[in-house]
Amino acid sequence: MKQIHLGLGILFTFCLMITFLITSVEAVAYWMPGYYEKEYTKYHVTEDVSMEMDDLLEVTREMMAYLRGDREDLHVPTVVDGQPREFFNEREIAHMEDVRGLFLGGLMVRRICIGIALLCLVALALLKAPFARLLPRAVCVGTGLFFALVCGLAALISTDFTKYFVIFHQIFFDNDLWILDPRTDLLINIVPEPFFMDTAARIAMVFAGSVLLTFLMCLFLLLGGHRSRSKGV
Repeated sequence: MKQIHLGLGILFTFCLMITFLITSVEAVAYWMPGYYEKEYTKYHVTEDVSMEMDDLLEVTREMMAYLRGDREDLHVPTVVDGQPREFFNEREIAHMEDVRGLFLGGLMVRRICIGIALLCLVALALLKAPFARLLPRAVCVGTGLFFALVCGLAALISTDFTKYFVIFHQIFFDNDLWILDPRTDLLINIVPEPFFMDTAARIAMVFAGSVLLTFLMCLFLLLGGHRSRSKGV
């Protein structure tokens, strides 16, 4: 029975970690004011696309709203090089439709993970598991395993970001629409590869921070419970 309790606890933890990871992506994409402006300034994006910063940020807001499902299309009028035009061409719109599906799919995975985590808690309650001892222990073990996997993957990707960036697209997209031409597609100029590298690093920091905080809280509870039992409390 103890193995079942621990297994459910680790499954709960893995679901929690996946939730943290997807939420970290969302946090960097939507909850950090000034991030895009900072990146656009860093990589001279306004000069590359011949746009004013305010117009570029408005296009970005509309693009992110589309990815989140808050608007139905990507027909975004703006001003480029002093001329009114649609920012996204048909190829970019088709690619971003795929990206939107991936993003919304991630949010769905998070909802499923939250549901599974709640079911694990219900199952543990029905099995009369000792929550005070089990959950901190399971979270510490599960967090360590999951974090080790993520760190290993991050270390592998860091050896050749471009290679694994391409592999990522080949896995999640069944077409070549993601291969954009900077001469005709403005999208590749507002999200160049260094932007993706910075974003991945920031997501990793947010995720690592949330995981570390969770681990330390559970470790504190685990050690506190151990001291109480040692004193016979």
